[in-house]
Amino acid sequence: MRGEHAIVAFDFDGTLTRRDTLLPFLARLAGPWALARALARQAPALARAAAGADDARDAAKERLVRTLLAGLDASEVRAAGDAYGRRLARRAVRSAVAERLRAHRDAGDTVVVVSASLDAYLEPACAALGVDAVVCSRLEVDAAGHLTGRLVGGNCRGPAKVVRLVEHPGADAPLAWAYGDSHGDRELLARAEHPVRVPRWPRPARLPALDDRPRPRR
Repeated sequence: MRGEHAIVAFDFDGTLTRRDTLLPFLARLAGPWALARALARQAPALARAAAGADDARDAAKERLVRTLLAGLDASEVRAAGDAYGRRLARRAVRSAVAERLRAHRDAGDTVVVVSASLDAYLEPACAALGVDAVVCSRLEVDAAGHLTGRLVGGNCRGPAKVVRLVEHPGADAPLAWAYGDSHGDRELLARAEHPVRVPRWPRPARLPALDDRPRPRR
């Protein structure tokens, strides 16, 4: 990343996009009926997650990923993720937030997407959007080239977003702006000099002006 410039962080689901991106991807890989059965089996855990229990939310996601993706060929998942990610970049992105991302890029900022979404589709989506770096949940691959169903280091949500951003190579510049839409972005927003809570879709994404820009620290 271009460490001499200020860093700008964007959440993905609900901030850059209009909707959740994980469940449609799981349905593409495992089929809608398998996804529906897996969700039904996890109804109690999902109810706790919906009530705001962060540990329950992370555990439920990891169980869902393990149930549906364990054993799949990693190269096939990457191919499916590439097609899905590029489609998201074309069709699912909120125009006002994408315009803000481009404005930061044009100003010379280092743009990082920090998200709990899966690397298989998030990386190609962000490449299509011109993002400098991606910090996200990563699917573990075994020595035979198959998914284990586990997430490397766990789910990238809440406090983990800040930890992984700080640990990312080149992320030694100040976090000037951060954009998020949910409780899972709270710690990331708290770290930024200019935190922006993006209204949930379908409300319009009215964003503050960039006139009061922080100066890059050399």
